[in-house]
Amino acid sequence: MARTIRTNAKRGIALVSSLTIAGLALAACSGGSSDSGGEAGDTLKLWHYEGADSAMGIAWAEAIKVFEEETGATVEFEEKSFEQIRSTASQVLNSDEAPDIMEFNKGNATAGLLASQGLLTDITDAVGEYGWDEKLAPALQTTATYNEDGVMGSGSWFGVPNYGEFVTVYYNKDAFAAAGLEIPTTYDEFTAVLDAFVEQGITPLAEAGLEYPLGQLWYQLALSQADRQFVNDYQLYENPVDWQGEEITYATETLLDYVDKGYIDPDVSGVKAEDAGVSFINGTAPIFVSGSWWYGRFVNEITDFDFGIFPFPDSDLSLGSSGNLWVVPERAANKELAYEFIDITMRPEIQALIGNNGGLPVAADTADITDAKSLELIEAFNAVNEKDGLSFYPDWPTPTFYDTLVAELQELVNGTKSSADVQKALGDEYESYVSDFR
Repeated sequence: MARTIRTNAKRGIALVSSLTIAGLALAACSGGSSDSGGEAGDTLKLWHYEGADSAMGIAWAEAIKVFEEETGATVEFEEKSFEQIRSTASQVLNSDEAPDIMEFNKGNATAGLLASQGLLTDITDAVGEYGWDEKLAPALQTTATYNEDGVMGSGSWFGVPNYGEFVTVYYNKDAFAAAGLEIPTTYDEFTAVLDAFVEQGITPLAEAGLEYPLGQLWYQLALSQADRQFVNDYQLYENPVDWQGEEITYATETLLDYVDKGYIDPDVSGVKAEDAGVSFINGTAPIFVSGSWWYGRFVNEITDFDFGIFPFPDSDLSLGSSGNLWVVPERAANKELAYEFIDITMRPEIQALIGNNGGLPVAADTADITDAKSLELIEAFNAVNEKDGLSFYPDWPTPTFYDTLVAELQELVNGTKSSADVQKALGDEYESYVSDFR
């Protein structure tokens, strides 16, 4: 189940797709071959695909400076596109062109697939030596460990995340104030807010059925009725999932109810994620259930009102996961240098750079976060982690589930399929892949 990122800023619900084996051999060979600590003349060959102005790009640039100062080694950094790394990974990592460390997408069909093929280094010993496991919440560790079949959540460590992501509820503070509404703390209060906006002739929820947001809302509704075991069954294949059971039936029927009640535009099946986000930015829709990857953009682009966030009411589980992983290729020339670099990116000062630039650090001291809006997001993310609430994304289980979920929910909201038929189609797609792992 390889996953490409299906959203602005490369985050959010993951579009799973088969990892392409063919591709071009990239870059020059590493300059050093030492497998012990750094020294003058050693070279760490590093690849990642974060923009220079992104939170991670800023933090990792500082980490490179610190690394070179402390080790005496040189970093040979190559910025690759996400697609370059995704499409050529199997070929490049099985050659002498492999970097010493690179950013790679988390999940069964990406990092898990490469691990099962023997292309990534088992870094379990390094994790214990540096104590990275002590800095990561349980759900964040899930995407870093893989068994011999490449299924996440158990087995050995093959990567380390140092940032995270999650889905929350964005709201227009000015619109709420004008309507005399408070932040809902229960689900009944949430639907009362939605009803109040509908009564004013306002469609309250910014949504998109042509891409990921509608599927995220569907999964969040299921999670509101679920427990951790449901997540483990759905995502980690621990037990069969009942596709006509309480959690999924509630999600499907409630989503249709949202359309019928006017909470969601009836033409949602033709709306893209970008359009949904813009409808929140321009004040057309007062509520948007989506990911932390939108947060920085909202800070920069919303100028006519104040916005805030609140957790989906009456749900201890939320969509979200670690960010992508630092992985060390099995054929890396300088593995110990790679571990030293990873450790620097986990330091409080580097984590604070991620946090103060709009990212979600996994091991920051909140006292180091000086930006008030960033702190709001980080505290919300920490609250989810404290409850072990991160529950991944609905399309993760199979290579084609993203497309199937989008198509089936379009059928649902268009009235061309019943809830039961939609659930059967989703279940058939899920089982066609997952049954091989049981």
